[in-house]
Amino acid sequence: MFERIFIRVRRLRFAAAVAVLGVVLVATGSWAGAGQDKYTLRVPNGLPFSDFKGYEDWQVVAVSQTDELLKVMVANPMMIAAYKAGTAGNGKPFPDGSKIAKIEWRPKKSTEAPFDVRIPDNLQDVFFIEKDSKRFPNTKGWAYAVFDYDPPSDKFAPYKTGTINCGFACHTRVAAKDYIFTAYGKR
Repeated sequence: MFERIFIRVRRLRFAAAVAVLGVVLVATGSWAGAGQDKYTLRVPNGLPFSDFKGYEDWQVVAVSQTDELLKVMVANPMMIAAYKAGTAGNGKPFPDGSKIAKIEWRPKKSTEAPFDVRIPDNLQDVFFIEKDSKRFPNTKGWAYAVFDYDPPSDKFAPYKTGTINCGFACHTRVAAKDYIFTAYGKR
């Protein structure tokens, strides 16, 4: 009988220890995962990051590169549908609700590929463009935002001079394509 009580006590202690360990692991995981919520950020007097929730899964429009950066442009389903219908190339405007994100990385040379190729290394920033003619009438319906990324801290920050007008001056040269530089690449 004493053995049965001893075994029950051991089981209870073991179960309590497992429960405490579980609570500690959950608490530690919550604390470790409680990094920055990028969707709370906003460019001063401009676009919030939250307007682009899910951009990581949007379809690719095209890629580009400069000497310093590799870039991929992705668009939300509304803008992709407009591209596929010929928007920008046919002189028709993109509909309100169209959104595009340009994701930029510093490149590095691949050490694994059997040929010379540059691949993304550190994320540099994300550049967002949104069409809403009612909210942004002074920029032909378009608003712009840049969020810089800091790899050591794993955090985004609004580009300090970013406003809803920051990209419009540059995009006026493609007014005939509804202020969007990037064409939808042939597939």
